[in-house]
Amino acid sequence: MNRTWVTTLAMLALALGSMAASAANAPDPAVAPGVESEAGGAQPRTPLAWSSLSSAQQQLLQPRAADWDTLPPARQRALARGAERWLSMPPQERAQARERFQTWRKLPEERRELIRRRWQRFRELDPSEQALVREHFRDFTGLPPAQRQQLRRRWLEATPAERARMRERLRERRAIRRRK
Repeated sequence: MNRTWVTTLAMLALALGSMAASAANAPDPAVAPGVESEAGGAQPRTPLAWSSLSSAQQQLLQPRAADWDTLPPARQRALARGAERWLSMPPQERAQARERFQTWRKLPEERRELIRRRWQRFRELDPSEQALVREHFRDFTGLPPAQRQQLRRRWLEATPAERARMRERLRERRAIRRRK
């Protein structure tokens, strides 16, 4: 078996965090899909007036209406963007998003926290590394289930030093491919 896949598995953990992390920021199941925080940028200081939201956004965000004025402006804007994104989704995507959010909510808090930390580490990668993680995740998901399970097992059984060697071999192979 190609050892590149073992390192791909390591990166998979980061990529999987991305799927659940958008739900991690959601305050309410009604607005969970697409709600993202404004991380890394300047925080808006001007509150977003409830009346400035469209009627569809207000209806979707109704559970937050009572405390809207107490929310930080960045959170208000994130909720408004999330509501707009939700409203633009086709019904099938909404159903998938609801399902992912329910899966997220069922996870133990320790697991959710681990996913949040991995998501944060992923976001700290530079764009080229993020693209590589996504590419490896796509490759991994294209494997037969038995092979994915075998790779997971090998990765989990590896010592930190073995994992570091696996990652280094992957970097070397990647550099060789780029030179070709």
